Amino acid sequence: MAVVGWAWPLAAADGDQALLDKAKALFKPLPESSALENTSLTPERVALGKALFFETRVSNDGRLACATCHNPAYHGGDALALSVGINGKVLPRNAPTVFNTSLLMAQHYGGNRVSVEDQAVKALLSPLAYGNTSYEQVEKKLVQLGYQAWFDKAYPGEAKALSAENWGRAIGAYERTLLTPSAFDKFLKGDAKALSPQAKLGLAKFIDTGCAGCHNGVSVGGQMYQKFGVTQDYWKLTGSTEKEAFKGYDKGRFHDTKNEADAFMFKVPQLRNVAATPPYFHDGSVATLPQAVRIMAQLQLGKTLNDEDVSQIVSFLESLTGAVPADFAKVPSLPVAPH
Repeated sequence: MAVVGWAWPLAAADGDQALLDKAKALFKPLPESSALENTSLTPERVALGKALFFETRVSNDGRLACATCHNPAYHGGDALALSVGINGKVLPRNAPTVFNTSLLMAQHYGGNRVSVEDQAVKALLSPLAYGNTSYEQVEKKLVQLGYQAWFDKAYPGEAKALSAENWGRAIGAYERTLLTPSAFDKFLKGDAKALSPQAKLGLAKFIDTGCAGCHNGVSVGGQMYQKFGVTQDYWKLTGSTEKEAFKGYDKGRFHDTKNEADAFMFKVPQLRNVAATPPYFHDGSVATLPQAVRIMAQLQLGKTLNDEDVSQIVSFLESLTGAVPADFAKVPSLPVAPH
């Protein structure tokens, strides 16, 4: 009886360890910080960055901020298929979550922004985002809004503390604090009980099906470019429509590089918080996670998943949802423009 009684626990433990070993070869837990080397995330810079993240008065219509598309209520996204920019302009792509985005290889689906700092600076002059005509115009607005003292405090000793460059550095500092550890991180650190049995089956299925070939690393994706639609044109399964902005279907990196080799190449999305941030894909064309899982298996791997496969993989993906950072949910007090 003693041998029979111990057989299952030992087998389960062996299975957990084998799965953990597989997972650790493919994924990494979130770091404590995503600060750039030789860059300090000081409280003053993070506080300034948070204020700027929620600041709408710098945009040309006075209503758009980073937080417009990266909302605390929607896990750092906006729950729209296509986000809305200044003057009500519909953007050509879906806004991904801002959580953990500082860990990705680049920003935007085409990777045309090298970092969160680069993205924040260039958004200021984007005709779809903030809509300013020059960085000098931005800096003048910031002075008029009462930000000079905030920049001086965040970047002491700099000849020009208030600058567009430091706008990007400050917002980047704030975004680098928006990490969302989840149950999966506990599992990767050795807590076998952190994942439910269904999620463990889903993790094994995710790896064995081939999903982890692209969705790997610390962010479970976001570290490489891949063609979207390996087995057939993606829009045949996603229901995507042609867009005027792209003069047809969105061809990913091609629109930035003009290189035909980059046609339909997109940065692989990170899957952290994916269960909390529908709709899916670059154009928000798919509403539910089970549907997205089926489509990805078919489009990218040429595999057809049954209901049990999908249910298990979705359970694993749900284990990637981390709590919204407590500070992110609190809208900050902003400077009052001096009279």
